Amino acid sequence: MSLLAESLIYLLAAVAAVPLSRRLGLGSILGYLAAGVIIGPFGFAFVRDPDHILHFAELGVVFLLFIVGLELKPSRLWVMRRMVFGLGLAQVIVTALALGLVAWLFGFTLTTAVVVGFIFALSSTAFVLQMLAEKKQLATNHGRAAFSILLFQDLAVIPLIAVLPLLGANASFDEGVNFAQIGLMIATIGGLIIAGRYLLTPTLRIAARSGIPEIFTSTALLVVIGSALLMQTAGMSMVLGAFIAGMMLADSEYRHQLEADIAPFKGLLLGLFFIAVGMSVNLGLLIEIPGRIAVIVVLLMATKGLILFPLARLFGMCDRSAALKLAAVLAQGGEFAFVLLAIAATESVLPQTVIEELVLAVAISMLATPFLYAAAEMAGGKMRKPEKPEFDEPVNTEHEVLIVGFGRVGQIVGRLLNIVGSSFTALERDSSQVEFVRRYGATVHYGDASRLELLRAAGAEHAKIFVLAVSNIEESIRIAEAVHRNYPHLKIIARARNRRHAHKLMDLGIEHIFRETLLTSLAMSEQVLEALGQDPENAKHIVEAFHERDSQLLLEQHAIYDSEEKLIQSSKDTAVELESLLGRDKPIS
Repeated sequence: MSLLAESLIYLLAAVAAVPLSRRLGLGSILGYLAAGVIIGPFGFAFVRDPDHILHFAELGVVFLLFIVGLELKPSRLWVMRRMVFGLGLAQVIVTALALGLVAWLFGFTLTTAVVVGFIFALSSTAFVLQMLAEKKQLATNHGRAAFSILLFQDLAVIPLIAVLPLLGANASFDEGVNFAQIGLMIATIGGLIIAGRYLLTPTLRIAARSGIPEIFTSTALLVVIGSALLMQTAGMSMVLGAFIAGMMLADSEYRHQLEADIAPFKGLLLGLFFIAVGMSVNLGLLIEIPGRIAVIVVLLMATKGLILFPLARLFGMCDRSAALKLAAVLAQGGEFAFVLLAIAATESVLPQTVIEELVLAVAISMLATPFLYAAAEMAGGKMRKPEKPEFDEPVNTEHEVLIVGFGRVGQIVGRLLNIVGSSFTALERDSSQVEFVRRYGATVHYGDASRLELLRAAGAEHAKIFVLAVSNIEESIRIAEAVHRNYPHLKIIARARNRRHAHKLMDLGIEHIFRETLLTSLAMSEQVLEALGQDPENAKHIVEAFHERDSQLLLEQHAIYDSEEKLIQSSKDTAVELESLLGRDKPIS
């Protein structure tokens, strides 16, 4: 089968299965898995060899870990330290030991038992957060606790990814590890960290200065794939390099633009990865060994649930209903289990037959989670009003105010917000301006705010006020259209270069518009009138009257601003009106 025909099959399967899965409340991951099962060798066998596409689709996981690294700012972890490094650490360690013990009792070697324990200790970040968001329960006690645990699990994946290749086909903990390889790993990681600190940002700055969007995107891909290849060359997993590169750029002014550029590649390739995993799911095992698969699924979910419930109570979750829901929502295996099992298969850490059983068990546990959670909700009764947690809200790098355009106008707004202690996110498209402003200690991110991906990455859906301070009229209108269409809840306060710019903004329904030179011109005019001998009170009255009538005129001319002839006549009529009103000898023009 040709690559083009195979690609068509993947796209058709995803387009059919994923929306249906989302509509059924099962999430997009299960939709991709189902699509893979249907077209794979254990389904209708449209594609018979999933391995060749799986290796390419692993780039989706590489991009995913890069974005995870971008989002893991130290400040975010510090605010949530008690729940992340307390409850999260306890959940991973205790669950991994318990499941590892169960696996060892069932005949697994010590190495494979420990590996299986840690892989099964992880839950599905994408699946759980999506399900809680759809139920509007992310702000509840169990929603916040689930977020904290999942955040620690995302961190725990990194050492697991680094260690798996060291175990090898015949390795065990009794035989020790290869210290030379560990030394090479440490040296490679250290080199990548140094390069990330001193080379990545200057490289991105050069790309941004080119002013060509595709060059910046190409540079972003080069950074991710290059760091991944470096790790692979040193005998480690590619995703570890991508994660480190992302973490090195977490505080960079290019963070939001990088996330916006990488997100489409991540989404497509990650979906392809899950389709490839779905094609690898051996449904025949449900017929050959249904009892064994059922036992694995039950032991997985029961063990995790029975551990999570008392841990939640131990860490201050007084509401038994909330603790029960937390145990139910995190009882499944996660998407990183597929990633780690794929690495384990490549490195021959686990037998292929065991991997097939575990992949199938994880997929079934994810499928069972919505039903288990519904049962937990019924058992817990109605949700109580969530009490104020002892820990802070999950840190949102997205702030209430989003400033786009950090030139003369945007900087003044930002400085005043800093004075009153209001945080904001600032975006600027001009890379040289970004570099200049950051030299003075201001935090501003590089990016094109007309792109929906960047607005999403910058937290537009969580913001309340959108300050549009872009000077270029076409760019300003393009951004205003994107924000007004996709984030109608945002209050837009816009800068206008001139009357025509203001009228175009008014076409979009924007009410709060400030012409950039108007107030300065009025203040200057008042000083001129006083210098000509006008009484200060009279000068002030003239300027205020002009300002009021000019604002009315702006609204009146909105309907006719495309007709130059009508605009000229309207301006002349207003000048005569002001002359009569203020008793001037000459009309104001």
